[in-house]
Amino acid sequence: MSETLYTGGCHCGAVAFEVLASSPLLCIRCNCSICEKKQNIHFIVSRNKFKLHSGHDSLTTYTFNTHQAKHMFCKICGVQSFYVPRSNPNGIGVMPHCLDQQHTVEIQMQNFNGKDWEFEMRTSIGDQLREISELN
Repeated sequence: MSETLYTGGCHCGAVAFEVLASSPLLCIRCNCSICEKKQNIHFIVSRNKFKLHSGHDSLTTYTFNTHQAKHMFCKICGVQSFYVPRSNPNGIGVMPHCLDQQHTVEIQMQNFNGKDWEFEMRTSIGDQLREISELN
């Protein structure tokens, strides 16, 4: 499976990153309380496949409930281009819509029932999320 090096960032350009990921991107659409409000669609990679180039000082973090997920967003423009997901705390959830437009991005969509998070993690999507950690 080949991987592509993507670049991306927030709207104002303060946050810039690169991420190495396989194609098609396995994107997750979650319906938990925060993801539903943000319309969060993301793909997950291990931390060693993600590099933040700029914006360390421009990021702010929001947590709630278990405080495992770290919802980071640019404090200048408000865009969340990546975060640390509860389902994979050793990974980074990257928003495909924050990848730079020079990339052709093929997406495979997977729904995740975050309203019943514990049950969903015991199903095949939970297995896929754990596999991401192990492969990367």
